Amino acid sequence: MSPASPIAEESALAAVAEVLRCPVCGRGLVCVDRVLRCELGHSFDIARQGYVSLLTAAAGKLAGDTAEMLDARAAFQSTGFFEPIAAAIAEAAVVSRPPGGDEVIADIGAGTGYYLARVLNGFPAARGIAVDIAKPAGRRCARAHRRAAAVVADVWRGLPVRDHTLTAALSVFAPRNPESVARSLAPGGRYLVVTPTVRHLGELIGPLGMVTVDPDKERRLAESMSGLFTRLDSSMVEYSMSLTRADIARLVAMGPSAHHAAAAGDRIDRLPEPFEVTASVTVGTYAAAPEPGRD
Repeated sequence: MSPASPIAEESALAAVAEVLRCPVCGRGLVCVDRVLRCELGHSFDIARQGYVSLLTAAAGKLAGDTAEMLDARAAFQSTGFFEPIAAAIAEAAVVSRPPGGDEVIADIGAGTGYYLARVLNGFPAARGIAVDIAKPAGRRCARAHRRAAAVVADVWRGLPVRDHTLTAALSVFAPRNPESVARSLAPGGRYLVVTPTVRHLGELIGPLGMVTVDPDKERRLAESMSGLFTRLDSSMVEYSMSLTRADIARLVAMGPSAHHAAAAGDRIDRLPEPFEVTASVTVGTYAAAPEPGRD
């Protein structure tokens, strides 16, 4: 990972400003003196922490992950237990890269920016955009990689990038807006989607009462992508992790079970140490389906 300096944070946003679009009017943006501005005068200041918020008054009430959840996620990611998943995403991005050298890669629901940073390390000239609805995520993503621009936005109201500008988009353990991604991908662009299988962290579900993975998740994913994307490739990444109780506490605190973390404390203390836990995900690579009337 290549941490960003304050100057690099603004530089990363300036580098992708032409790709971003105003959330109010949909026009393009330019970066001048730590402000993103469109031709109609809608302006968005770059925060001192290095991210820009493109949220508007019309944005929904979703708040995203809390700072505490992101702290726990960053701490767990730093252990390297999810490195095989990050490596598989990075490999899929390289294998599916379109021809040409002007790569723009967006991570939607980027969280800490961990996976985007891993992908950018394999693309020395690529520009990155880390998008998340949570401002604490924006702060973390601004420091994740010197070529990652951190943008706080509500993707359910539309991905804040111009049409046909992304060469790749990532959705890793994150909600998806396939219609918006399809609009944003350039010809030949790829959409990489990572979802947990029913075996992911399965050993913890019973003992800790963690949120389970919907067994119908794969079908629902296929339905949401139908008519918009064609799946080009799919691979499973599955392995065992030997976790300490502290590792498990971070796992609980970083995800959808975080609201039950306090209640799970005593249960975690009763687990043997180390405790073997399965990581199991599917990495899917998709191409946007041709638009009607286009070959």
